[in-house]
Amino acid sequence: MMRSGENTLFPLVHDYLKIYLPKQRNVSHNTVRSYRKALEELLDYIKEHEQIPLGQITFEHLTADAILSFLEYLETEKGCSVSTRNARFAALRAFMGYAADHDVTLIAGLNKLKKIPFKKPDNTAVAVEYMSMAAITAIIEQPDATTSKGLRDRFFMILLYDTGARVQEMLNIRLSDIQLGPLPKVTLFGKGHKTRVVPLMEKTAQHLKKYLLEFHADNVSEEDVTLFYSVIRGEKHPLTSRTAQYLLQKYGEQARQVCKEIPPNVHPHLFRHSRAMHLYQEGMDLTLISQWLGHSQLETTQIYAHADTEHKRRAIEASTPQDNPLYSKLNSARYTVTDEEMLKKLTGLR
Repeated sequence: MMRSGENTLFPLVHDYLKIYLPKQRNVSHNTVRSYRKALEELLDYIKEHEQIPLGQITFEHLTADAILSFLEYLETEKGCSVSTRNARFAALRAFMGYAADHDVTLIAGLNKLKKIPFKKPDNTAVAVEYMSMAAITAIIEQPDATTSKGLRDRFFMILLYDTGARVQEMLNIRLSDIQLGPLPKVTLFGKGHKTRVVPLMEKTAQHLKKYLLEFHADNVSEEDVTLFYSVIRGEKHPLTSRTAQYLLQKYGEQARQVCKEIPPNVHPHLFRHSRAMHLYQEGMDLTLISQWLGHSQLETTQIYAHADTEHKRRAIEASTPQDNPLYSKLNSARYTVTDEEMLKKLTGLR
């Protein structure tokens, strides 16, 4: 119990991030990092806004109005998306709820905070960056697969695209997570310690076998070995996210010389978005895509339906002459997929 008059903010922040989340709630490292970032950004904002040292910030400064002002700052000045704003808000509300459980004087402030709604994203302007199959192929073909490093890099990108995995999920794959045979598949460990099994295409399985022969021929019996690694000064080290990002950026720049549509910034999540969009365009149901990607909520997956509809609208608009009577009828609202329409489609009403 905190003593009367004591600044309880920082002790509670410490206990929340160091004890409650990782040890009592058993949340993932990435979740803790996300909550930490939200609190750090808020405290930095309060420090600058109030012109006071960080150590002098108390719960009296963390009013509902101050937090709302911080959320607006994230959007208007830092250029954060609505989803980022909402994620920060969710983290801050969770912390304030935890704090109120330990300090009853904070309950009134928490109730005011709960009255602030999450901001609804503008679904009429959903922008999902993804690449065509031609662009993906051009990038994958850049490494020299006759060399060990080129073989590794090419297979890494093939598996990244085929599974639609997050980059950390890729880096976490161990030999024990792979199952070959008639139905090749890989087990991925995602956010919140959730696992999912993703099937592999036959061609991907063939590339996998070649990769295993080159990189794991001497430790096939050691199942707890990381699938992807680098050799540094003669020692094996698990591939890092920074290295993965560097490789994709490098091969993306090379491939842009032969495929101009490749964007300047090629990153791992772009492969994930591309795979999801291609699956949707090929007719896979959104519920299956959601499971494939490991989304906890179907609403997250709906961005691909919105984005594909907008892409089609722009294609129609671009191919329709401006003097055509139909041109005036082409608008975003007309071709926007609403939640109600998507619900009807998913439940078989459409």
